[in-house]
Amino acid sequence: MKTWFITGGTPGGFGMAFADAALEQGDRVVVTARRPAELRAWAEPHGDRVLVLPLDVTDTQQIHRAVSAAEARFGGIDVLVNNAGRGWYGSVEGMDDAAVRNLFELNFFAVLAVTRAVLPGMRARRSGWIVNMSSVAGLAGVLGFGHYTAAKHAIEGMTDVLRQEVAQLGIKVLAVEPGAFRTQAYAGFADEPVKETIEDYQEMLRTVRAAMVDQDGKQPGDPRLGARAVIAAINRDDPPHRLVLGSGGYDRVIDKLETTLTEIRAHEAVSRGSDFPPGH
Repeated sequence: MKTWFITGGTPGGFGMAFADAALEQGDRVVVTARRPAELRAWAEPHGDRVLVLPLDVTDTQQIHRAVSAAEARFGGIDVLVNNAGRGWYGSVEGMDDAAVRNLFELNFFAVLAVTRAVLPGMRARRSGWIVNMSSVAGLAGVLGFGHYTAAKHAIEGMTDVLRQEVAQLGIKVLAVEPGAFRTQAYAGFADEPVKETIEDYQEMLRTVRAAMVDQDGKQPGDPRLGARAVIAAINRDDPPHRLVLGSGGYDRVIDKLETTLTEIRAHEAVSRGSDFPPGH
């Protein structure tokens, strides 16, 4: 029986899909949320197998209190799912500085802080899984979401190196890149007007916002199937390093990587020509 620690327990989101899937296979679950009262009715039928904790993942002290409470209750954390996060749209040039910093606090620094709080217990037991919910944007940039794309690229880079650092300690790390999934994430765009101050980008961002609003409730990805796919991946004898979820996301990532590889190879001579000549 594993103990899961899942951030971002919003009803209808990936966090709760992970929680349900873990409970289905007989595991125990710690779910954190900024509004834990919303999860009371969900938690009650599961009794002692579920612990719901209040947590703003941008508050380091709260993170350590939540991790300590989870370890005290269940003896340790076997699987960490860094799921909390959200996207803001805006141009790279024009997005407000405070909004950019808030975006990185939630989508990167909070993930780093939760991971660093959980790792000591995993290191002591020489076992554990860390699942970082990235995005297709972490592998293929999304127009209108430049700063969100940058934060998810940062998650990808950190995850790649962390995987190498902790492999010798019995800890495994997975990056998950969902495409368009039917969660609550898209609903908020209807209430977020275009705040761009630079006229040259306003039409682009209006188009981006309209597309997000139009997709709400029509996204092809099923969070329940996505969560089960991740669990199946980490239960494999040869688990992947990253897992793209959704057909649209898969196609976009493959196209991006193949295009990038073709371009890099086309300039191989230029790349290699920047070395000192042999023997120098």
